[in-house]
Amino acid sequence: MSSPQSTIPVAKPVLGEEEAEAARRVILSGWVTQGPEVAAFEKEFAAFVGTVHACAVSNCTTALHLALMAVDVGSGDEVITVSHSFIATANAVRYCGAVPVFVDIEPDGYNIDPSLIEAAITPRTKAILCVHQLGMPCNLRSIVEIGKRHSLPVIEDAACASGSEILWEGCWEKIGKPHGDIACFSFHPRKVVTTGDGGMLTTANPEYDRKFRLWRQHGMSVTDAVRHGSKQVIFEDYDELGFNYRMTDLQAAVGRVQLRRLPELIAQRRRFASQYCERLSTIPGLSIPAEPRWARSNWQSFCVRLSDEIDQRAVMQALLDQGISTRRGVMNIHLEGAYVDKGSHRVATSLTRSVSAQQQTVILPLYAQMTELDIIRVCEALRPTLADASIGRVIRHPEKDVVPA
Repeated sequence: MSSPQSTIPVAKPVLGEEEAEAARRVILSGWVTQGPEVAAFEKEFAAFVGTVHACAVSNCTTALHLALMAVDVGSGDEVITVSHSFIATANAVRYCGAVPVFVDIEPDGYNIDPSLIEAAITPRTKAILCVHQLGMPCNLRSIVEIGKRHSLPVIEDAACASGSEILWEGCWEKIGKPHGDIACFSFHPRKVVTTGDGGMLTTANPEYDRKFRLWRQHGMSVTDAVRHGSKQVIFEDYDELGFNYRMTDLQAAVGRVQLRRLPELIAQRRRFASQYCERLSTIPGLSIPAEPRWARSNWQSFCVRLSDEIDQRAVMQALLDQGISTRRGVMNIHLEGAYVDKGSHRVATSLTRSVSAQQQTVILPLYAQMTELDIIRVCEALRPTLADASIGRVIRHPEKDVVPA
């Protein structure tokens, strides 16, 4: 009797002896909170993406919060963004007392549609917050041009985009190199680079960087490193309201190893994405993702789209029954209970594409430790699953798609 196949997870971080040794080194050093490892990680990350300033924080949500604060987003202001994103994107806007203004995504992808942004701008608009969804770069050039025309800062939610690239002035450049004003990254275990949890802000603006560093540590005027290294007694001041948004040296030490791994991790993910595209391209009822000619994804996730007549949940359950984990495509924030209150957000356009994307997309397993046999197993399971007539028709809820009055 053959043994049951192991379950293929949707994602899996690459953590090994090098990361364990890095953490051990920090533990034995006696300095485990924000310190020299954080400073080294910041320097190395800045060099990797091609920026002057990189500031490490506790996670990407706190990074987004600090970025919005730095560009003076406050009570009653509006920030143009997408509903089709993880809820933290809009939550960070609300942390500032501001209102997220939702516009729809592009017809052929899952990123913000730049053509809808200008119509959403009002005298209360304070910033544009775009998302590089699932690691696929958004149309940053168009968004930055809109920001310049209207004197609006552009903040990039690059949570998923470590190592992704964009063609800029004829050269391939990393997301995080200053194209907009500030970029915010995540190092959650679902991301290509992980520190367990953690985040990073990159910018070319030294004043923004100064603010990040002040606010992440309670608004303390003197850093731990300066105070502990001083030969004179120093008393710190707290002249501004700050937060405990620090990254630890334990996390940063792991992040430094992960950053060295990143080029090979991305190369592997790109190979697997190419294999998926080749094997899935002939399956009826399935659309596969594609990179714009000016973008190179890190393939943080591989998201496929089902045709209207196929039940998303039934497909996911059928795959799970065969030992293949999947996830629903990107959520829509405006459909969540925390956003039922109309004062919590404003909808500037129809969100039909965003809602359809949530209801019709499935994220397939993709991680560096996969094998070609894993890819084959997923694809061979998906083909008959989609063809199964018992899957039935998915129930749509168009009334949930909010259209502005």
